[in-house]
Amino acid sequence: MPDPASARPPVAVRSINCPSCGAVVAVRLFGHAVNIVCQSCHTLLDARNAGVAILQRYQDAMRFEPGIPLGARGMLQGTKYEVVGFQVRQVTIDGDDYQWREYLLFNPYRAFHYLTEYDGHWNLVTPVYALPRGERVPSGAAPRVYRGMTFRHFQTSTATTLFVLGEFPWQVRVGERAGVADYVAPPRMLSAEITADKEVTWSLGEYLSGERLWEAFALPGQPPTPIGIYSDQPSPYGATVSRMWSQALALLGLALMVWLAGVLGARQQQAFSQALSFDPRAGEAPLVTPTFDLDGRASPVRIDTTSDVDNQWMFLGYSLINDQTGDTYDVGREVSYYHGVDEGESWTEGDRADSVTLPAVPPGRYFLRIEPESEPAGRPIGYRVAVIRDVATHIWFVAAAALILMPPIFATWRAASFERRRWAEAGGGEGNDDE
Repeated sequence: MPDPASARPPVAVRSINCPSCGAVVAVRLFGHAVNIVCQSCHTLLDARNAGVAILQRYQDAMRFEPGIPLGARGMLQGTKYEVVGFQVRQVTIDGDDYQWREYLLFNPYRAFHYLTEYDGHWNLVTPVYALPRGERVPSGAAPRVYRGMTFRHFQTSTATTLFVLGEFPWQVRVGERAGVADYVAPPRMLSAEITADKEVTWSLGEYLSGERLWEAFALPGQPPTPIGIYSDQPSPYGATVSRMWSQALALLGLALMVWLAGVLGARQQQAFSQALSFDPRAGEAPLVTPTFDLDGRASPVRIDTTSDVDNQWMFLGYSLINDQTGDTYDVGREVSYYHGVDEGESWTEGDRADSVTLPAVPPGRYFLRIEPESEPAGRPIGYRVAVIRDVATHIWFVAAAALILMPPIFATWRAASFERRRWAEAGGGEGNDDE
């Protein structure tokens, strides 16, 4: 069976002579060519006119040099294309001019494609023949839907053609203007070009790296370094953030299971309890409790304090001391409770009870040394101290959760910062209407 490709007619290139300078101009688009720009004198020619009429003359020399030379050939998405046209366009937003470059790609058996470049950011652009969902002529900041994808409005502006070179299958003039509305769903951009008579042409762009293009067209050197963040540039954090959150939630679930096992397995055994009193006016010396045993394995120990403070405070300096080794665990706690009525409203502040946990206390015989303090003129305070052995502790779980969640939170912040920088570039702030 013959190869269908072998049945295609041979592709020929014809040439014409520029009526302005006499240079030979190659025509690659055959019957598709509408305008041709002479590469010698940059005169704009009408390719449809048998006499090749002059449409526009350049008064200046070469103003812009294509980054990809005309005639370069490269393989993109499995199709070999040749660069046949080049133009530079400009929009003005908030008083600032922004220029980008467009390269017309030609393959005789495929639809026309385009390469656009702005500040080192590239897009491969394809014409769209099905109307995206929404009003026919774009206006406002309403999103558009195309092929099940929602594109957010980025900016609407007016583009002016500054420079053209090569061949084009449509009418092109230096100085012509057209409305442009861009909608983004990274790494894609949906664009509408609106003429003065409200004719709308849609196209779909997909973000490409300069390295990929340089390799595809076998270009020397390195592509221009991208500057800033482009409207449809894919976020480098999107997939990373999702993966990091999945891993963090899995680790957090494991830590939660270990913590719950510790809570359920804790004995909560009371090792010591004693009711005490303190008279601030007497200037009592520190007191020492009887000894008590902390048995079993090394585990957290909780010291509970309850008191009858009333509109006063009491500070307690606790020292848990091993009677055999002298190892000491010091901690200071305060209990305070105040209440009253202010402008007919009752209020309270503080708490008469307090708890503090000492982590991983080894077994042994211990006693407490207690140093109470309060207002020198305050009334006597009664309080009870209890020591609870092998209690559940939450500190390690809170610390583990913080360490587990910190990386995905930071990555999420970086991703959000990337998106803020992207939408900060939206023309006139219009792209922020959906924020």
